[in-house]
Order: sequence, then C-alpha cells, then structure tokens
Amino acid sequence: MYNQRLLPWLGQSTAEAIFLKKRPNVRWASGFRGADSYVLMTPNDGFLITDPRYTEQASIEAPDFALVNWRENGGSVMKAVAHILKEQKIHSLAFESDAMSFGEYSALQSETDAALVPTQDVVEKLRSIKTPQEIEYLRAACDIACRAFHRIVKDIRVGVTEKELAAKLSAYMVFEGADTQPYGNILVSGPNTSLLHGIPSDRAIQYGDFVLMDYGCQFNGYMSDMTRTVVVGKANDRQKEIYALEKQMVEDSLAAMKAGVTGGDIYAASVQAIQDTPYFPYHYGGIGHGIGLFVHEFPFIRKDAPYVYTENIVTTIEPGLYVPGWGGVRIEDQVIIRGDGYENLISVPHDLIEL
Repeated sequence: MYNQRLLPWLGQSTAEAIFLKKRPNVRWASGFRGADSYVLMTPNDGFLITDPRYTEQASIEAPDFALVNWRENGGSVMKAVAHILKEQKIHSLAFESDAMSFGEYSALQSETDAALVPTQDVVEKLRSIKTPQEIEYLRAACDIACRAFHRIVKDIRVGVTEKELAAKLSAYMVFEGADTQPYGNILVSGPNTSLLHGIPSDRAIQYGDFVLMDYGCQFNGYMSDMTRTVVVGKANDRQKEIYALEKQMVEDSLAAMKAGVTGGDIYAASVQAIQDTPYFPYHYGGIGHGIGLFVHEFPFIRKDAPYVYTENIVTTIEPGLYVPGWGGVRIEDQVIIRGDGYENLISVPHDLIEL
C-alpha cells in the first residue's frame, strides 16, 4: 500500500508528519502520476493535494489518499497544508528543505503554529532500495533502450545530423513500448563527444567520428540510462587505445560491485586502468548514480563516497574519458546490486562497434 511507505520513517522521526513536493517523491509515496501535486503524510492518514485539473486522475491513481483540492481549500497550497495540520492537530511538520522555496516556507510559517522541520533525502534513501515490482519496471525500460540501440545504429551514417538521430532515437523508444514522456537524451559526435552532457546540434556526422549516445526512457515512470560510443567508419589507433581503456574501466568497476562495498571502492576500481597513463586527467570523478523514478538518484558513485551498497539498489556505472577538442568515450550500464555481485540490465556488449 502506497500510504504505508513512509510509516517506518514517521515512527522514528521527531516530526509528526511530512510534506513532500518533489514530483518523483510524490509519485513514489502516493502512486499519483500527475503534475501540481503534493503529499502530506501523518501516522494515520495520507493527503494528496492537487488542483481541479487532476482530481479525477488522483482519485483513480491514489485511492488510499484523502484528496485535497487546494483551490477550494484556502486558495493556495500552503493554506491547504496549514488547514490539514490544524484539523489533524499536527504540531510538527518535516519538509524537503532542498525543494521548498523561501516564499513557500514563509507562507506556510505565517499560516500555522506547527514547527517546521527541515529534512533532506528522507524519501530518496527509502527509494534507493527497489521493490521487485520496481525492478521489473526498470528491467523493461532497459530492454526498450537496448532494442532502440539496435535500431538507431542502422541510421548512423555520414551526413545525418545529431538532431535527426536524437529525434529518431527518442521515437524508437516510444515505438518499442516506452512512456511518451521522454527526458533529455544526449547524442553527440566528433569533438562534441568530450562534452559530458552535450546537446544534440545541427552538426552532420563525418567519417571517422565517434558518436556518443547517452539516453534512456521511462516505463511506468521508471527510467533506464545507458551509454554507448560507436565509430563511423574505421577507428584510428588513438580511438582504439582510448576505447580499450574505457572498456577496461567499466569492466573493473563492474567487477567491484556487490553488496557491502562503498561508492568509493567502486570509484577506486574504475581508475586502475588509467592510473599511470596520460589519460588519467581526462576522467570525470562522478561515475554512477542510483536510478528509479528520477534519472539521478541517491546514492552516487564518486571518490571517497562512504555509502555502503546493499542488495536491490539499482545504479548506473559510467566512467568515461574526455579529451577537450578531440572527443570522448563513455560506456554506461545499469545494474542491480546483488549479495555476491551484480545483475546487468543492459544487454548491448561493450565491444567497439565500427559502422
């Protein structure tokens, strides 16, 4: 039951209730998929606050929650929250301090006598351990992305632009079964591949280019995230050298993954292959992140990251090498942490593909 997901935290918290604003957290806590929505959870009741555009949808998707139309309950979200606190005799309210604006905080403070308790990453930490159902949704999203990869490589050729390919890639994922709410996919070529989050441009693909595709889709709201880098034509010696180092970085990282290791342990494994090479300065320290209803979730893999991984965390692993003005290579997989290792949800091999 969605309305019980936060009860363990409420039982241990100094706050009597919690107010959620971040859309992925609202969805995780309530099951509601729409926009302009908020959750207020007490030990006894759950309230979904939204506006008239979404009340019918909310009644279908979040039947366990009391539905509050904020336009008819004070005329603002914060007045609606204050009304619930008074009605429920709540004296302290936790809120997402990295999501609520100063204006919202001030408005709520002026409407209630309840103590406002700032919190961070409460729901994110709960969300990091995936349920069997969530894992199946993530698996489906990854399968869709892999099928789309096998379609898009047939379209990559000299003369086609990054924008054209990016549009086709998004369409292929929808055709393969993805939700029709894509997020920003990266498809860049040639020297643009050194831009870690490059934006697809009008640049036409040239012979000898690296083409880097960092992309994913949603399935029932749960996200995939994978990266593959291919060469148009034959790879030159430097491309082969850097690609081989990148491939080794990914595989060393994967070999370190299992329950009980820290993000720092995985990072340390990722740089073994480049530690004594000229390419060490060209790697980026953030090499992975949790993923679920949001693409970049807790926990994160980076140098000295202390978080200890447990079973059923789903994370990406994506070390890369980026040489400014020349180009870059990234390979990214999405894996489930298991007790003695990992399960890779990305089926596309790591080998260099020459088109």
